[in-house]
Amino acid sequence: MSKRALILWVCFGILLLSAARVTTVLRPEASEAPPLNIDTEAPAVSSQEQQFRLLSATYGPTAPAVEEPTLMPAIVEESTLWLARAIYSETKLPHEQELVAWVIRNRVETGYRGQTTYKEVVLDPYQFSAFNPGDSKRSFFLSLTPEVQLPAWQQALWIAHYVRHADPAYRPFSIETRHFYSERSMEGRRHPYWVKRQQFVSPGWDYRVNERRFRFYKEIS
Repeated sequence: MSKRALILWVCFGILLLSAARVTTVLRPEASEAPPLNIDTEAPAVSSQEQQFRLLSATYGPTAPAVEEPTLMPAIVEESTLWLARAIYSETKLPHEQELVAWVIRNRVETGYRGQTTYKEVVLDPYQFSAFNPGDSKRSFFLSLTPEVQLPAWQQALWIAHYVRHADPAYRPFSIETRHFYSERSMEGRRHPYWVKRQQFVSPGWDYRVNERRFRFYKEIS
């Protein structure tokens, strides 16, 4: 069962329990005495009004759901910020951002090319195109801070925070998976030599990736 389905079932169960409590209150036993109105200054509330309030509290509209999770700027660590900048520069789709984030985490944890921090990995020359020296978009991505209220950017911050602190058991591919390639973004440009020589890997779990958008590779030197 997926996490989304599990959450829906839990919410459904809570709704059923709430409905049961409403039924119990709305149909008191004949032997029960009506509640006393202790506050003599407050006007008495009719039985019909009490029922209306109870039903409104149970089935009435709740606060709007948070569609775009956000992190408080004060708790965004520097490593999370650099990871978010990198994944935001590559894609705006959440499942793709998560997979790219794992690739970068793999590089940090294996010390790929001698880089052992997220900032070093992201700024490693000619590894992530948006941060290449002279790239027109470099200054924009470097200027992003936790206070910038772009929905996809706030999403990237949340995903970066999650991937950095996730248990390694949730890694979607091996720790040696440290490269990815986007055929779509490389049109008209020279493709890396390892794209044709190596077989790309498929992420595990429930990930679905368009191969033309992203392909992931392991054990590339």
